[in-house]
Amino acid sequence: MSKPINIIIADDHPMVREGLKVSLEAEGDINVVAAVSNGQEALDAAVEHKPDVVMLDISMPVMNGIEACKAFKAQHPDIRILIVTMNDDREYMLNLIKAGAAGYVLKDVSVEELLLAVQTVNQGATYFSKSVSHVLFSDIGNMRSNQNDDILSPREEDVLALLAEGMGNKEIARELDISVRTVEAHRMKIKQKLNISTSAGLVRYALDNGITRNS
Repeated sequence: MSKPINIIIADDHPMVREGLKVSLEAEGDINVVAAVSNGQEALDAAVEHKPDVVMLDISMPVMNGIEACKAFKAQHPDIRILIVTMNDDREYMLNLIKAGAAGYVLKDVSVEELLLAVQTVNQGATYFSKSVSHVLFSDIGNMRSNQNDDILSPREEDVLALLAEGMGNKEIARELDISVRTVEAHRMKIKQKLNISTSAGLVRYALDNGITRNS
């Protein structure tokens, strides 16, 4: 049996907290170690419970999701941050990704997708729900910096764009009709060229430079 994923839920609506807790724990491999009402309480709970993943809403009293995300990355860099919110504003999305969030989903996703998001970020990858990806990547096709042409090959940019959309190696391989091993080789080369060691860092680079499948 796999090790349970320990989670802290931070949301200022009690019914939302309880609903998320019940839904996730019903899946068996999720253990909600604390359900709190703001970012500061989440930070305090993290010291005691040492969670794997923290789920943050954005609009919360005392300390909001953006402030909490920055604080977690500074104080607990190994804890993975998943934003769960109704806010679909692109600026919020970009700010939270830059602050260190590994995933961003809207509250209208299914329990199955929310569980997938938790599992994905816990494994060290990034996850954006489909609606979030659409908002993030719909209007930045013309933002690409010309300097990328001298850094990444077209195929490497394809891999990076799909990675930024939250795809894993197998999904990228299927999408580009190449082997998983080739995808892994491209990812390693991209990290070396950009001097970026994490998936979250690659996502931020893609967003900052307008690297998308349509660019």
